Amino acid sequence: MKYAGSPGVLKVRDLDDAGWEELTDGVIVAAQPHGAPTRFPCNDRPSNKATYAITMAAPSDYYVAMSGRSVETRRRGSVTEWTREMPQPMAPYLATVQIGRYEARDPANDVVVIAPPDLSGDGYDASFGRQPAMMEFFESKFGPYPFDDYTVVVTDDPLEIPLESQSLSTFGRNFASGEWSAVRLVAHELSHQWFGNAVTLSDWRDIWLHEGFACYAEWLWSEESGLDSAATRAAHFHDKLSGLDRDLLLADPGPALMFDDRVYKRGALTLHALRLTVGDHDFFDILREWVERFGGGNATTADFEALAAEISGEPLGTLFDSWLRGLSLPALPPSSSQR
Repeated sequence: MKYAGSPGVLKVRDLDDAGWEELTDGVIVAAQPHGAPTRFPCNDRPSNKATYAITMAAPSDYYVAMSGRSVETRRRGSVTEWTREMPQPMAPYLATVQIGRYEARDPANDVVVIAPPDLSGDGYDASFGRQPAMMEFFESKFGPYPFDDYTVVVTDDPLEIPLESQSLSTFGRNFASGEWSAVRLVAHELSHQWFGNAVTLSDWRDIWLHEGFACYAEWLWSEESGLDSAATRAAHFHDKLSGLDRDLLLADPGPALMFDDRVYKRGALTLHALRLTVGDHDFFDILREWVERFGGGNATTADFEALAAEISGEPLGTLFDSWLRGLSLPALPPSSSQR
């Protein structure tokens, strides 16, 4: 297939701009949820997964990072061609490319950081330097990392939010910080490799299957790293949500609210409510089996509900109805050991 054109930004009503954007000195691709067609022809649906092989040429003083494992890097005069392959099925919006004046840091635990040469210091160590430990912890909770390696690109420009794509996440250098507001997002984007990339929603109405799970992974990492427990963070955000508008339906928030912070927090609270109901053993068995059974493909909220009921052996319809399909905020249930 051959095609040509000038990539750019796609503007869609009720959604943020997405696609191919210029940095001060480089390129960033932010394709979620509708920006993939700005750079290649595709059926841009999350259910349309495929394997990929991509070759991109750029001036040789730039580094090109893409989703997938490195196959070949070939210099041709002042231009270098970079070829990457993604052998695991990938939704179009997760196929990314990031270009800048970067260097590759020595990998640790299959985590590679691509960053400006001058980026270092305590903030870097406290955030991006913790990724090997995060990887080890998440594997213990969610199962083996689902791809060949994990790359983090840190742009020289500050970014408002980080970006997750398959086997690669992108941050601005402003996230090189030991503050929890930065560290939690480093954990959040890594956890998306299991929840969002290995197991991808079938339809955007089920966005909580990505963002609620990744938000809960933040709370798990908080507890693991000696900060607030998941229970403490759940209680805090339950109290916070109780004072907000009740106009969001988690099972189908609609395009205008699909990335509302309430989707993230209520989604995480739904998982915490499930954990309290079925107990830790069954809860983490559910998460691991979710990735094992549906990894490489797509899944729905109904699939998750069925799996949770299958593994726990408990009737969970009332719990899921109240958290996913009700507008009011349910109370958190007592833990299984208290019932």
